[in-house]
Parts: sequence; structure tokens; C-alpha cells
Amino acid sequence: MLKQADSKVGVIADDAIRAGRAYELRWWILGVMALAVLVVVLSSSVVNIALPTMQRELSATMSDLQWIVNAYMLTLAGLMLTMGALGDRWGRGMMLNAGILVFGGASLAAMFAKTAVHVIVCRAFMGVGAAMILPTTLAIITNVFPHEERGRAIGVWAGLNSIGIALGPIIGGLLIQHFRWTSIFFLNIPIAAIAVAGGIFLVPNSRNPRPKPLDLPGTGLSIVGLGALIFGLVQGGDWGWSDPAVIGSLAGAAVFIAAFVAWERTTRHPMLELGFFRRPRFSCGVGAVSIMSLGLVGVTFSLTLFMQFVKGYDALQTGVRLAPLAVGIFLGAGSADRLVKRFGTTGVMAAGFVGVAAISLLIAFASFGILYWKLGLIFFGLGLFLGFIAAPATDAVMGALPRAKAGIGSAMNTVSRMVAGAVGVAALGSALSSVYTASFLRGVGVIEGLPAAAAEAAGESVGAGIIVSSRLPASVGEATATLARESFMEGWHVMAYIALGLCLLGAIVILRFMPGRRALEKSRSGDRPVEERAGG
Repeated sequence: MLKQADSKVGVIADDAIRAGRAYELRWWILGVMALAVLVVVLSSSVVNIALPTMQRELSATMSDLQWIVNAYMLTLAGLMLTMGALGDRWGRGMMLNAGILVFGGASLAAMFAKTAVHVIVCRAFMGVGAAMILPTTLAIITNVFPHEERGRAIGVWAGLNSIGIALGPIIGGLLIQHFRWTSIFFLNIPIAAIAVAGGIFLVPNSRNPRPKPLDLPGTGLSIVGLGALIFGLVQGGDWGWSDPAVIGSLAGAAVFIAAFVAWERTTRHPMLELGFFRRPRFSCGVGAVSIMSLGLVGVTFSLTLFMQFVKGYDALQTGVRLAPLAVGIFLGAGSADRLVKRFGTTGVMAAGFVGVAAISLLIAFASFGILYWKLGLIFFGLGLFLGFIAAPATDAVMGALPRAKAGIGSAMNTVSRMVAGAVGVAALGSALSSVYTASFLRGVGVIEGLPAAAAEAAGESVGAGIIVSSRLPASVGEATATLARESFMEGWHVMAYIALGLCLLGAIVILRFMPGRRALEKSRSGDRPVEERAGG
């Protein structure tokens, strides 16, 4: 009887969606959501391309460059759950527009940067804006599309995001070549203006119709805990895992996150209802996103190093040659919903994990002299299978929760991906660095005429190896560069094997725990309270 009642509530909720103005405009609203996320994705990828230029023109240290990246990540990860919960309470349309304004304002301020500290502060505020934007986009999609269209909408949303992955390095390279480096921040402003206009006139201000009192202790504990966790993971790879500040940060994160969990289990009005994790679709979706990010972010993070230092491409050439990865994601995510309807969520996601594992195996056998057409096929296949995982996993997370909790569900999906990605970069990056250094030092003895100081500097990273080799006599420099490239590939192969194992683990988890087709349909039709909407 209870399941029948839940099903009836779900039907009523979807009927209410179809009767509203937002339903008529749903595909336009989806375009606004994609545009809002596009500005976030573009900004991240463009800034990465511009880091060498910032180092030269701002006299930035390596620590400064790391903080230009990390300040954004810290505020984004630390505030994600809080902003998702506030969006559910105050209105997702309002939160989206406010986030775009904050992001655009910080981008405008960054255009006038004269010092690295100025850029770091602006990037921190851009992270605040992104934390307001990202949870609301998926929550709004969940609230304007009925369940039978939601999977397709999320697939289109994820696919369009891949355009930012492809365009970011290309646009960044073009801007840096023809304009001052600060033009990368101007790029955000017209996109943000269009997104705000669309948000004001098109996006409904959906919210939880029965909001609970704010969970201020839980909010504070989540911000401190997640911020300390990301800080420790990011800085551990730079300062070393035995550094007291890194140990203290990770230990503090463990304490605050444990306190957050304990508080959420006992308070009457939790920000994050831990009972969500008893829902198999929610837990499997979050687990799939985490495993995917854990294994793949480290590998994709190293792609830029591989393309520029090993293959010798410049920033623009690298961006163009990474386009097959974005095209693969676009096609994979865009077709995932159609495949899910035919083969089920379990089958499509498991196939995605097995496919990525197969691609990882191919990467494990690649040499630094691999031809680009083979690389392009590998990138395309990697993106295609990632799309098969990402879109259904996101749909599983969002579909397992009532629409009133869509904001916190979206935030949880993004936070799990970011934390797992940070762990992946830290762990796999450390593995890559360790294998590279060990391999380089083993082979350096056969290079005649290489000074000890140069050998020590070149053994730090492939980038250092290539730079050092360019300053040496031709024969010695060529041998040093070849050894650096071969040593990097050894580390990359180790990373590929780790990614392969993680993806096989992901396939096992999905096949074992993800509810089958019948459970999926019951989940889609249940627990859907009708929500009030304001502002259209």
C-alpha cells in the first residue's frame, strides 16, 4: 500500500510539472543550465592553460600557481553542500542567478590583477560563485523535467558540458597568443550576462515547500571538514605527506567530518539526511561517480603533461588534439538515456566501466612515440565510455531523492566527484612522480657528460627534465629528454593499471548493488512530492 501511495504521489508530481509554464520552456531552461555550467568549466580549463604565462608576467612562484588553482577548489568544495541546502530552502533560481553574478564579478575583478595574490583572491570568490551555480543546475533540471525525460535532459546537460572541456584549452590558447593573459577572465563575463538574463526570465525559483530550520552546526562542520580535506589532499602532493601542516589538515578533516556525521545522525533537522545512503540507487550512483573520478582524474590530469612535454605540442595544439575526448563524452552522455531505456542502468554503467578499463589497458601499452591518430581514437573511446557512466550515475543520484531535496542531492553528487578527484590527483600523481624519479635516476648513469646538478633537477618531473635538456649540449640534451619521456611513460603505465583496477571494481559494484530495471522503475515513480514554485 505504501509503495502504491508513493507511486501515486510521483504521478501527481509529474502531472503538476506538465501543467506548469516551466514544462513548456523546459528545453530553453536546460540551455540556460548548460550555459551556467559552461562558464564554470571554461574558466577552470582556460586558467590551467594560462598558468605558465601568469608565472612569467606576475613573477609568480610555483606555490602562487598552485594556490591560483587550489583557492578555487577549496571554496567550491567547502561550500557545495551548504549552497545546495540553501538553494533548496531559499529558491534555486535565485541561488543560480546570485552565483552567476558572484562568478562574473570575480572574473571582472581578476581582469585588473597586477599580482598573484590578486588572482588568488579572485579565484577564491569564483569558487564561491561556482558552489552556488553547480548544485542548482541539476536541481532545477530535476524539477522541470518529468521522470521519463529527466535521463535524457541530464545526458544533454552532461554532453554540453564536454564542449567546455574541448573549447577551454583552444580558446585559452588563442586568447593568450593574441591578447593579454587577463582576457581569459573577460571570456566569462558575456557568458555570465546571457546566463543571468536567461535565469531571470526563464528559470523557475523552485524550492522545498516545507523547509526545515537551518542546520547551522552541520553547515559549519561541513565547510571546515571538506575544506580541510581538500587542502590536505592538494597540498600533500606538493609539501609531502609527512609535512605537519598536511597531517594536521587531514587529521582535522577526519575529526570535523566525523563530528558532522554524528551531528547529522542526531539532530532533528539535518542538512544532509544520512538515510539517503540506504537507498541503493543513491549510494550506487555516488559510489560510481566517486570510483570514476578516483581512477580517471589522475590519468586525465597527466594528459596535459603528456601532450606538451612528451609529445611536444604547445597549449593551443594540445587543446585541439584533446577535442576527441570531449566529442566522446558528448556522444556517450547524449546517448546514455536511450541505452538505459533499452538495456537498463546497470548494464550501461557496467559497460562504461568495462570500456574505460579496456581503454586503460591500451594506455598501459602506449609508448611516447605513439602516433596521434591512435591517441585520438583512445581519447574518443575514453570519453564515450565516461559518458556511459557519468550521465546514468547522475540520473541515479537525482532520481533516488524527492524533488524537495534536489539541491542537496546535486551537491552530494558534485562533492563526491571532487573529493574523489582530489584523492585521485594526489594518489596517482604521487605514484607518477615516484615512478618517474626512480626510473630517471636508474637510467641517468648511462648519459655521459650530464652534470650531477642537472641530473638531480631533471629527476623531479618530466617538465623539469625537458627544460633541463634544452639547456644542455645537443647530444646530452637529446639523451636526457628521451630518458625523461621514457621515465614519464613508466609512471603513466602504472597509473593506467591502477585506473584499470578501479574501473573493474566499479563494474563489480554496479553489477552487484545497483537495482535492476524493475527497481529502477519503482524508484522513478516513488517519493515525488509536489512542489510549489515561484517566479514562473
